[in-house]
Amino acid sequence: MTEPLTVGVLGYRFMGKAHSNALARLPMFFPDAPDVERSVIVGRDEEALSDAADRFGFESTATDWRDVVDDVDVFYNLGPNHLHAEPSIAALEAGASVFCEKPLAPTLDEAEAMRDAARAADGVAGCAFNYRFVPAIRYAKGLIEDGELGEIRHVRGRYLQDWLVDADAPWTWRMDEDAAGSGALGDLGAHTVDLVRFLVGDRAGDIERLSGHLQTFVDERPVPGEDEYRPVTVDDAYTAQAEFENGAVGSFEASRFADGHKNDHTIEIHGSEGSLQFSLERLNELEVKTGDARGYETVLVTDETDPYLDHWWPPGHVIGWEHTFVHENYEFLSAVAEGGDFSPSFEDGYEVQAILDAIERSDEAGEWVSLD
Repeated sequence: MTEPLTVGVLGYRFMGKAHSNALARLPMFFPDAPDVERSVIVGRDEEALSDAADRFGFESTATDWRDVVDDVDVFYNLGPNHLHAEPSIAALEAGASVFCEKPLAPTLDEAEAMRDAARAADGVAGCAFNYRFVPAIRYAKGLIEDGELGEIRHVRGRYLQDWLVDADAPWTWRMDEDAAGSGALGDLGAHTVDLVRFLVGDRAGDIERLSGHLQTFVDERPVPGEDEYRPVTVDDAYTAQAEFENGAVGSFEASRFADGHKNDHTIEIHGSEGSLQFSLERLNELEVKTGDARGYETVLVTDETDPYLDHWWPPGHVIGWEHTFVHENYEFLSAVAEGGDFSPSFEDGYEVQAILDAIERSDEAGEWVSLD
């Protein structure tokens, strides 16, 4: 009998909860998934950490990731962006496989170091872009690969949220350049860039050049529990235009100031013979226009023949956001157990970071920037 994979997780809040939930669901819904032992969860607050370990089913806790990376088969790095590089590289060098949340790093230099460490390592290194694992997105990729849209002409991606519309919304690490790297660009735009590369990269090629603009609307915010304000040193919104190798054009944007939009990640792809559009807020649906159809058809992607859905409920019984984490954890851990490849990899994470970096450089220079 194969020994279970021992897993150590850095982080127990938003992403820690999402991935821990996925690990707990795997044996129930994906019986062919590798056996996993939730060994240790890592954080700074011992009381909160102990509570998280009890709720998430971890055997032990640690307050320093350095005490963990040598003792686990798989290391999940779910900490703030500025903690992505050093622990991930150390875990890879220790022989562990690593699953790191996006964006891969706050800077391109750190992303490059992580990519290079992954190239030199024996373990699997994955970057957690969970929206690749939405069944409707997989369905869309199949249509594009089969040529149902023809030649790709125009790609649009937007990611809109409204949690910072209130100027008195509290300051968090996501508003600090040193901790986050960027704001809406890295937090939201990274998802858009990765999905576009995933969906049309084989049909439209790489992005050759782009222009970008970043904007901060509120320069400082109150610190929770303290009588002070801290500066906001990242963008609140960004826009970008892109040109692909095949001549297709793209437009991307993200904002935390889009009042009325909670988590609206929308992708539109228009080709010479058809179009499709997807919204995360309706993640079980895909709008498709192909052939001689006069308009879009709404496809409910819930049949058991659709990607991953034979593991869940009968047709029409929709799945949700958290299921994307189950799917990506299944694929990642299967790759670890089988010694196979996983995508999105650290290489993919680096390529996304290179595009985000180019958008920032374009904004600073006020001109189009070419990608080498």
